[in-house]
Amino acid sequence: MIVNAHEKGWEIIYQQAHALLAAEIGFTWLPDKRPLYFMQTLAAIAQHDDGQKDWTGKYALTPAGAPANFTQLPFCLEQAQQVMKEARFQGRWRCLLTSMHLSFLYEELRGQKQLWDEFLDQQLADQKKWRQQMRISKEQAQYAYDFMQWCDRLSLILCRNELPEMERALEISHGPDKIRYEVKQLQNGTVAVHPWPFAQNSFTLEVEARYLTQLQFTNDHELAQAMWQAPVFRKAWNIEKG
Repeated sequence: MIVNAHEKGWEIIYQQAHALLAAEIGFTWLPDKRPLYFMQTLAAIAQHDDGQKDWTGKYALTPAGAPANFTQLPFCLEQAQQVMKEARFQGRWRCLLTSMHLSFLYEELRGQKQLWDEFLDQQLADQKKWRQQMRISKEQAQYAYDFMQWCDRLSLILCRNELPEMERALEISHGPDKIRYEVKQLQNGTVAVHPWPFAQNSFTLEVEARYLTQLQFTNDHELAQAMWQAPVFRKAWNIEKG
């Protein structure tokens, strides 16, 4: 989950909700710049954070008992294996992009544990196998994954409240077209992306967030109960061409 400090406690967005927002961003992309298997790519984006580990014990909490942001959690091999298992039910293209995402996130862990290395090796072998079976070049696959990663990054910027103040620009990342994209929030509250990569001149993005006033929890069960009972609000952004 994504955890932001809030004036009354915590603002929490489920990672699956963030992933859905990333897919909505991708849906608006210019048609002539879309990757192969566009709808399957959007499905991969929307579901790339599935397979989350059950909240048992104190997995979802920091040592101080606060809700843990996803960046504070250690690598979980079981969760990575589960997300790949779920991807297989929707075909090789989703498998390929999901596997590439896991390589992007966790290749830096190579050399720490044998089981982790075996998992990472399997991803690279499977990616090559799926490309060959689908007769897709490495460049085509990389373009699609770069598109996925770009959408994921913009969604995270929005969900984590990372937009700078005073209309300062923040780099999103280089897109699949190798162009450097930036985002900024204007004084009127709208969000501008430059250069403009979308088919529409303006659109609205939304994601559900939950707000907790309790700051600390004794275990995951207590946190889960509070989450289900918490008020839900829709965070919204108006995205407009500058």
